[in-house]
Amino acid sequence: MERLTLAYLGQLAEAAAVRPYFEPVVTDRGVQGARLGLVDDNTTGRFTRQEFALAETWLAPGDDAEAAFKRLVADGRRFILVDLKPEVLRRLAALPQAHDVLLLDVSSRDDALRGEDCASNVLHLLPSRAMRADALSQYLAKKKWTRWFLAVGPAPEDRLFADALKRSAKRFGMKIVAEKTWTHSFDDRKTPESEVPVFTQGSDYDLVLVADEAGSFGDILSYRTWLPRPVAGTQGLVPSAWHHTLEAWGAIQLQNRFRQQAGRWMTEADYGAWLAVRAIGEAATRTRSLEFEAIRSYLLSDGFALAGFKGVPLSFRRWDGQLRQPVLLVQERSLVAVAPVEGFAHPKNELDSLGYDEPETSCHAKP
Repeated sequence: MERLTLAYLGQLAEAAAVRPYFEPVVTDRGVQGARLGLVDDNTTGRFTRQEFALAETWLAPGDDAEAAFKRLVADGRRFILVDLKPEVLRRLAALPQAHDVLLLDVSSRDDALRGEDCASNVLHLLPSRAMRADALSQYLAKKKWTRWFLAVGPAPEDRLFADALKRSAKRFGMKIVAEKTWTHSFDDRKTPESEVPVFTQGSDYDLVLVADEAGSFGDILSYRTWLPRPVAGTQGLVPSAWHHTLEAWGAIQLQNRFRQQAGRWMTEADYGAWLAVRAIGEAATRTRSLEFEAIRSYLLSDGFALAGFKGVPLSFRRWDGQLRQPVLLVQERSLVAVAPVEGFAHPKNELDSLGYDEPETSCHAKP
């Protein structure tokens, strides 16, 4: 029996400066999905005489990711799941040691990594910020909620998502009637009934779009805005790759198996890692090979189709390495919609109505 060992390279997160007392601390987010994907790969592998293993490497905050990556390559690992910050992934992909390695980005949503900073040796499993913004825009266009109040957090990532929302607004004919940056301190959140109405007054709008990836203020906006309007974006109605409320298309089977293994619900970080491991397993099954080039070529071929429990086959875009996939629009206890939304067609693949299409891409290092 042939054996292929995949690698998982992650970094332990620094303790959050502020964490709600009721929010559980999860230390295995992401890798649990890879472990479940490994079980699935080996279930199929019994019939093709293929065996899969996973070598996990965890970095403490401040550890040298490049040194760890080089050790993995020296050990013969050529399929490496990377759960690191975008700037670190960017450096790893540019290393000489990464030339004949496939890096599977299981956690980032960074548009630049799929655009001007793309690399031919990187595949992206989770939806980009642009895909998430377009998913929201399609639904909001269908609801005719076209006038937006854009609330932006102070973090650089918040500005990146705000930029994605602005691009999407222009693409789908929306109008941002007001944009404000949240500059209040954490203590101000203790008096949201006075801060939020003042922050959101001054314009007429259909809803509040919030860009707050760190979760510093977005959760306090709902039911407190100056006008009685819904909230969407990083809080409220949220675009996500995966959510525990998804039951259709056999997803409940995956949900239950994951919960039995991990003792918690599958997050989109877990889903991204599960997709990466399953993609390699699917390519190995179809090619009946564990050779690097055979698997890599098949992943990027027109024949590749991955069952992701979201109703349609998933595949990689050749122009930027992004996995095509539906985006769920969810709130805490409800699946509201799935994008692409009906009525938003595409000449080749409806999934390409989300994010940067081939004529729009700034990626010039195609996989």
